[in-house]
Amino acid sequence: MHHIVVQRHEAVVTVRLHRPAVRNALSSALLDELLGTLAPLDTDPEVGCFIVTGSDGVFAAGADIAEMADRSAPDMAKEDYFARWEEFAALKTPKVAAVDGYALGGGCELAMMCDIVVASDRAVFGQPEVLLGVMPGIGGTQRLTRLVGRAKAMDLILTGRRMSAEEAERAGLVSRVVPTNDLTREAAAIAATVAGLGRAAVRAAREAVDQSLEVGLSHGLRFERRSFHALFATEDQKEGMQAFLQKRPPTFTGR
Repeated sequence: MHHIVVQRHEAVVTVRLHRPAVRNALSSALLDELLGTLAPLDTDPEVGCFIVTGSDGVFAAGADIAEMADRSAPDMAKEDYFARWEEFAALKTPKVAAVDGYALGGGCELAMMCDIVVASDRAVFGQPEVLLGVMPGIGGTQRLTRLVGRAKAMDLILTGRRMSAEEAERAGLVSRVVPTNDLTREAAAIAATVAGLGRAAVRAAREAVDQSLEVGLSHGLRFERRSFHALFATEDQKEGMQAFLQKRPPTFTGR
């Protein structure tokens, strides 16, 4: 692989974007490597969480402009350019984004496809596509609005301005802001916690939260209840509740 670096530590797989010459611009080749690596691991019962991160000072500064600049509208429509990023968003394994430095355009959209976003105190977010004569195309208009609301999304998308990590946390885009030197450690700790819990329960909870952004309240509540009921067929539910009653730490097996 040329565009990402992959490490695995027990149940946590870390993917580091590695295109330093172009500030980790999100190219089609990078996406191919990302999906080629994570899609098989998504069904691995020994994997409980993914971490997606960049290099020091830059998470991803956007999509690969050089790859797109000379394409025509029919070219983009025929290829349904950017559509395959939804394959990444659809991965069932929980994803933690560890964001240091710039997360702009596609980089911001990639972070929003993750379930937990941990940012360093020097992280910067934004959707500056309008400054290039285009608009967000990997979910920026949709996910950002759902996360931070219409007013903030309009402000960011129509002006192209950047948002600090602190503002992003206040707005609801970022889960936690930590000192830069603590980012890797914090993301690893979160991922290890998630990976150490009951696999079925974590995936069901993640799916239910995502459903809340897609459907009305009554439908979402029914979905939540049905998922809750179904977890009583798992060994982890029996272990978790018995451990609570017996006042001991649970030992989850993912079954």
